[in-house]
Amino acid sequence: MTAESWDGTGMRELGRTGLRVTPVGIGLAALGRPAYITLGREEDLGGDRSVDAMRARSWAVLDAALAAGVRYFDVARSYGRAEEFLGGWLRERGITPGTVTVGSKWGYAYVGEWRMDADRHEVKELSAGQLRRQLDETRALLGEHLSLYQIHSATVESGVFDDQDVLGGLRELRASGVSVGLSTTGPRQADTIDRAVELGLFDTVQATWNLLEPSAGPALDRAHRAGLGVIVKEGVANGRLTAHAAPDALARAARERGLTPDTLALAAVLARPWAGVVLSGAASVEQFHSNLAAVHVAWDPELDERLAVLAEDPETYWATRGSLTWQ
Repeated sequence: MTAESWDGTGMRELGRTGLRVTPVGIGLAALGRPAYITLGREEDLGGDRSVDAMRARSWAVLDAALAAGVRYFDVARSYGRAEEFLGGWLRERGITPGTVTVGSKWGYAYVGEWRMDADRHEVKELSAGQLRRQLDETRALLGEHLSLYQIHSATVESGVFDDQDVLGGLRELRASGVSVGLSTTGPRQADTIDRAVELGLFDTVQATWNLLEPSAGPALDRAHRAGLGVIVKEGVANGRLTAHAAPDALARAARERGLTPDTLALAAVLARPWAGVVLSGAASVEQFHSNLAAVHVAWDPELDERLAVLAEDPETYWATRGSLTWQ
């Protein structure tokens, strides 16, 4: 697929932001740090997790994505050196601000020190001070490319929606021309999404939706109808919906169609009318192309009923996700 083949067809505006995006975006969570909670990383990445090796791998995926027409790139302060890798790539390739849409997130700090065996890899703090500190850090690395800044893993319980200092900072940022969003996590994603819509401050929401955890779907539809752009993360459930661990029902349906499980899983996301962008968290160029093939899949509505058996209770899903080891 070339960039030209997406112009006028795949390109769309992300909700009310006016930002131009493509149906598939690139998320650098798995490429910006040596350890992450994705199944099969030892096979996917091999033994060399040095900064230089991970930078080279990141740039290879970014090059392939740009050549294929991808125009949304997603990072975060807690993704190790992801902002550094992306910012360096944007400068090295001479990409003019506004040519692509770049989103980042604040709220978590990476504390893993580039070690596989770190006791903790990230620490969460959703405070106004953290917003100011991390926004400065993000701007130092991404400069004018920053188009969207999101609260990382907002929840109703965190109190971030009631923190007037944080909300004031986000309003100032939005007034400066940077769109403001949030990402969600946990079994109460729907409550978080509805609260964000109620506030009227946010332009986008980034949430987990996949065949194992579809519970946020109705809330994402409400957000979409309210004008928010919807970004879907973890469409392959941290590797659980790939060839590494695909459930039988998904594996069979994919085989019957000559597809890989990850392709069909991401096609399921793209079939949702509220989905603006689904993120590919590919760790290699080959994985990226397998993910990207989802845009060519004509979704058969019969699959919704057939694959509904995969859905887990949200509490079970998030408990399983929380038990995944950093590898």
